[in-house]
Amino acid sequence: MKTLHAALLALALPVSLAAQQPVASAAANPITTAFRGRTMTFQRNLAQAFDSIPEAKFTYRPTPAQLSIGRIAAHLVSDNYFFCNNFGPMKASFSAKDSTTADSIKATWPKDSLVAKLKTSLTFCESAFAQLDGAKLVDEITMTFNGNTRNATRVTMVLGHVIDMADHYSQLSNYMRLNNILPPTALPRPRPGGN
Repeated sequence: MKTLHAALLALALPVSLAAQQPVASAAANPITTAFRGRTMTFQRNLAQAFDSIPEAKFTYRPTPAQLSIGRIAAHLVSDNYFFCNNFGPMKASFSAKDSTTADSIKATWPKDSLVAKLKTSLTFCESAFAQLDGAKLVDEITMTFNGNTRNATRVTMVLGHVIDMADHYSQLSNYMRLNNILPPTALPRPRPGGN
């Protein structure tokens, strides 16, 4: 939590300055552009990671206290909607099955269903990011989590989202390595010029 507060403090001055500037391009929105860039990178890596893990491994967890791979996928879907629903006026809609089923049950759904739902949530988040500019990061929002309502700035949700994805990508990467699967960021990169 201290990391989140330090990051928010570090962003406070640039965000308030950005709010005073006219918004016309990516250069006028350096903070939002940076957040979006990191978020899209994590989205690609997470989607690629889940695609590369065999369905038989979706029940894998290193210890009984840790989440299974399927549970991480279901949890990410929930988290993506929680954070990205607070990026602006655009809100996701859910089926009754999706909104009332616990993540522990969703974790047992087939891989293709979990991965499809994850990718749909990532697409929603990408669209939600399109609503943002630097001036809107300082807007106060009201969020509800586990039945508790509190006020926060929108940047809290944007920063929380990218930290959450980084945390779960790291977790998933470790699980993959424990199963002799290279995570996307460890795969060899193509050499420039194709040589």
